[in-house]
Amino acid sequence: MLNNIEKIRAAYEKRDLVALDALAEPTYRMINPRKDFRSALMLSCHNLDHLLKIDSLNADCIILNLEDGVSKQDKPFGLVLCALFLAHHNRCDKKLVVRVNALNEGGYEEIAYLNQFMPDAIRVPKIKNKKEVETVYELLDAKTELHLSIETKEGWEAMSELKIDRKVTAFYLGILDLFADMGLSQALITRDNPAVHYILSHFLITCRVIGVKPVSFVYQEYKNTEEFKMWLELEKKIGYDAKGCISPSQVLLVNEMFQDSQKEIARARNIIKLFELKRAEGITGFEDDMYGFIDEPIYKGALALLQKQKS
Repeated sequence: MLNNIEKIRAAYEKRDLVALDALAEPTYRMINPRKDFRSALMLSCHNLDHLLKIDSLNADCIILNLEDGVSKQDKPFGLVLCALFLAHHNRCDKKLVVRVNALNEGGYEEIAYLNQFMPDAIRVPKIKNKKEVETVYELLDAKTELHLSIETKEGWEAMSELKIDRKVTAFYLGILDLFADMGLSQALITRDNPAVHYILSHFLITCRVIGVKPVSFVYQEYKNTEEFKMWLELEKKIGYDAKGCISPSQVLLVNEMFQDSQKEIARARNIIKLFELKRAEGITGFEDDMYGFIDEPIYKGALALLQKQKS
């Protein structure tokens, strides 16, 4: 795909959707099943320069965003660019999740189109009830996970019923939209508000009880790193180990705050053991249910982490 980057850029700059779509060839992807991601970084799919940075980003999970922040005019282009970059990253150590639009605003059509490009997960916003989840489940490719944004009052009320299958693996707390939908001022979203503590706690406990990964909300003031750190401290104290991000600087802080050194060391040791067993069989690239795709660079990273711990 990178050989076609100039064609992609030219088609996008000319707003030639037909030419852009012609470059998107369905391909088989090795699904990354990892569930140990900490940082979930939002990337708008209409921004080609941002998509080109996927390999260099430190985020454990990339949210390829087609919803908020992508204009109505840009959404068709963002969808095709999303497909192109999924096809390019047919193996990726980062979890690639596509946030589609609301189901009644093109979400179903986007999921049907993206099935042929095999994202690791589809994230559905503004989910309201179990029936909606079932309709997505029937449409979704069998290998792709289903993630849900809990950001409506109906979704909040129905949350404990929304894990209809093992493919439903993560919930994201959309606290700004949730407050707005409940008729509460977003000015109430402060670290010392008991209502916020309740929402964070209830969301996490419900997720843990039903067996999905809870991902805390995106903090919009990305330049205010000190306040962001204090939110992370609160969330870690409650029990969170993952948070949505909108900037690389937030990613670094999340990865640092939610790093469990013992867990990281155990993960590295297991990756080394798995890789060396497979390498003895002549296999140097494979998918693991727990750790996702493992190849030589991942193996070397695990070795480097253990070496760092010894030094």
